[in-house]
Amino acid sequence: MTNIQKTEIFLKEQFDNSVFFKEHPADGEYRLQHSYRVAYAAGEIARKEGLDEEGLIIGGLLHDVGYSLPLETEEGSWGGWQEHGRLSARLVRPFLERLDLGKERVQEICYGIAIHVDGKADFSGEKTPFACSIKDADDVDRFDAYRIYEAMEYAGFRNLKIEDKRKWLYEKLDWIKWRLGEKSGTETARQMIAERLLYQRQYYEKVLEQLEHSERIF
Repeated sequence: MTNIQKTEIFLKEQFDNSVFFKEHPADGEYRLQHSYRVAYAAGEIARKEGLDEEGLIIGGLLHDVGYSLPLETEEGSWGGWQEHGRLSARLVRPFLERLDLGKERVQEICYGIAIHVDGKADFSGEKTPFACSIKDADDVDRFDAYRIYEAMEYAGFRNLKIEDKRKWLYEKLDWIKWRLGEKSGTETARQMIAERLLYQRQYYEKVLEQLEHSERIF
């Protein structure tokens, strides 16, 4: 059995045994699917950039394992989504150390997982292209087509008044403009992220155009 196959088993067991996901099955289903998509994007980045493909796929699969725990654990509150990268790194390290990866690879995978939310870890490490690529792969999926649906559903877009719909769309477009100027760990990731953000921009602009014809003919 390969390291990646062992990681898949570990991931599914972690999610299947999660009390939180048993109480919130839709969240667990999304998080598992998201983890696979991130792993897929991580593998694409690795192949095009000559990075450690196995290591990045493993990091992509495990980057959100912390979400399997409730906000309140036996150790106390872990702080919600802001902390899930660091928590995930702590959770997966013992598992990774049992794989045939080597100490340095385990450290770099854990560091990439730890920093993928806010760029911060609770242990020392270097922001190498490999480490940054876990966040980049996460962003590739977060900015892709499915997230448009999720974002609009989460905002209750259908139930907003038309002026609030316009406001929400303009705020999204402003954010996309800002995000397009941010750096990525590799050129491959930059291109992948930009492609998805530009698609989002085109979609939101089209919705705004439709709204212009929702109250008047001329």
